[in-house]
Amino acid sequence: MNFEYSKTTLDWINKVQGFVEEHVAPVEEDMHSFTEDPDNRWKVPPQLEALKRRAREAGLWNLFLPPEYGAFSPGLSNLEYAPLAEIMGRCEVRSEVFNCSAPDTGNMEVLAKYGTPEQQDQWLKPLLAGEIRSSFLMTEPAVASSDATNIECSITREGDEYLIQGHKWWSTGVLHPRNKLLIVMGKTNPDAERHRQQSMILVPTDAAGVEVVRPLEVFGSVHSPGGHGEVQLNNVRVPAENLILGEGRGFEIAQGRLGPGRIHHCMRLIGAAQFALELMCRRVDARVAFGRKLSAQGSVRADIARSRCEIDQARLLTLAAADAIDRVGAKGAMDLIAMIKIVVPRMCQEVVDRAIQMHGGLGVSSDVPLTRLFAYARFVRLADGPDEVHLSQLGKRTIQQYL
Repeated sequence: MNFEYSKTTLDWINKVQGFVEEHVAPVEEDMHSFTEDPDNRWKVPPQLEALKRRAREAGLWNLFLPPEYGAFSPGLSNLEYAPLAEIMGRCEVRSEVFNCSAPDTGNMEVLAKYGTPEQQDQWLKPLLAGEIRSSFLMTEPAVASSDATNIECSITREGDEYLIQGHKWWSTGVLHPRNKLLIVMGKTNPDAERHRQQSMILVPTDAAGVEVVRPLEVFGSVHSPGGHGEVQLNNVRVPAENLILGEGRGFEIAQGRLGPGRIHHCMRLIGAAQFALELMCRRVDARVAFGRKLSAQGSVRADIARSRCEIDQARLLTLAAADAIDRVGAKGAMDLIAMIKIVVPRMCQEVVDRAIQMHGGLGVSSDVPLTRLFAYARFVRLADGPDEVHLSQLGKRTIQQYL
């Protein structure tokens, strides 16, 4: 699609794409194979640190932070970063090469926007340098966490400390060997107004009482080396100064964290869908059935045309959301953010499913990356709020707009 990107954006696209083609693409599958080996499951691929060092030297680092973050930002707007996230979405390892991986991106935004100077020195600077990883602990197995007011994890003030007791899961990145920080959402005041009960607090991964119970599998994969973990917080004590922004500010922080993060997720998914479309086209041109190429079959052409339309529509909608965040902020762009969260993961899932079908038995094997792309799209339909939450809220606001 010939979207009219600015010259600045095109320059960044060319820089990132050129770096990927020269340095990252040749070793992507090697890195994936390394982490899929059970003996290396929780180890960092040996090529990764060298790639990160090269990317930082090339100035392709922390690209996700918009100008409002001052010295922490490379100067790109959300709209300018969006096509770069699309390039990164074609393979899961690419984001970390540029220090643009979730959940670190959201956690860095939280610390840059709401953290004290001391919190930034201790945690934000090592994250910005790519020296450590982090996790965001919100979802709980015992309650429907799509309604965050259900969260039961307790954060209780005791003198100069907070005592944390809770049970979390789907804590992305918690098994990464360089994970040093957990941002935990829990309740500090259960008797307050529903959206003022929750707070966020910084917990070192090595704090006494932090127990990673097990890694969780997504369609049979543990997504190493970061994974998704079930975590028990057993009377964990941290200094009172580890609280972010203040008691009862958890919802406020969460909303500030999730707006730009959904742009990142959706653009990565568009990259995954675009990759699946390209694989689909190559497959049908090379495969012959019933005396002619699959590419000559009308139903095949229709599915490819439909996929291209859906990808381009989703891309334009996501770019519109990114532009709106830049102009009016995440709150002003909430309808567009909800739309892309509803539309894009489902679009990617359906496009990848078509690609799997056209690859036949090969499509469901590990010889091509389609099953990984499908699992990613399906997973994101639950991450950062399930489809139903966004549909309900968007529908409610739409009705109000037309009354």
